[in-house]
Amino acid sequence: MNREKLVYWRPAALGVAGVCALAAVVLTAMGRVPWCKCASWVPWSWDIWSLHNSQHILDPYSFSHALHGVLFYAGIFIVLRGRFPRAGVVLAAAIEAAWEILENTPMVIQHYRETTISLDYYGDSVANSVADIVCCVAGYAIAAVVPVWVSAIGFALTELMLVVWIKDSLLLNIVMLVWPMEAIKQWQMGE
Repeated sequence: MNREKLVYWRPAALGVAGVCALAAVVLTAMGRVPWCKCASWVPWSWDIWSLHNSQHILDPYSFSHALHGVLFYAGIFIVLRGRFPRAGVVLAAAIEAAWEILENTPMVIQHYRETTISLDYYGDSVANSVADIVCCVAGYAIAAVVPVWVSAIGFALTELMLVVWIKDSLLLNIVMLVWPMEAIKQWQMGE
């Protein structure tokens, strides 16, 4: 990347960093743990059934947060008509940060536990939430540079991979949060 591009994107990078820092402060004030209580410094946890899920930097749901970024790119591009690209990426980070804060409220945590396969979900660590924001921004950035058809195919393949891997995905997660279906929950739990 040449120097002009770096200088051009510096305000956006600072904006995203500011959003991440503010989200970390708010989540800490809400009582979220900074890192997994297990004290293992492994940066990932791939087992959605373990207490490590949503406690390390990366987990299977990191992919769905990247898909948030793809969707946010499409929506922001349509609303802003392709103008203000630096503001768009900061706006996407801010929307994701707002979701991370809402997702970690007692009401939403309890709703997840009651309606989804996340029976042992007690909220995200601060590190996981900040990483989810970064994953969203990564998805946004990828969608900004690849053709629309690549984003669409990538979205579909990621959803399929998650369904096969963990029996969950962004779309299934949305369905189960908004309109829970017992049949889906039983299938996800292997019953």
